[in-house]
Amino acid sequence: MESHVIQIRTEFIKLQDLLKFAGAVETGGDAKLIIQEGRVTVNGETCTMRGKKLRPGDRAAIDGELELVVQ
Repeated sequence: MESHVIQIRTEFIKLQDLLKFAGAVETGGDAKLIIQEGRVTVNGETCTMRGKKLRPGDRAAIDGELELVVQ
């Protein structure tokens, strides 16, 4: 699994914004689609909430192939 560390300067970042910021998706619409399809996990559990707040230490993965680690 490919892993990327994403630095944030705020208290949290929303899941859909993380996917866009990391370049994992091109648009918010793409992010919405893959999240609603259940292709994204947060800390090992499937997440269908695109507004899910991720804080430093959280991990999001897409299809088990790309992992984004929030710092």
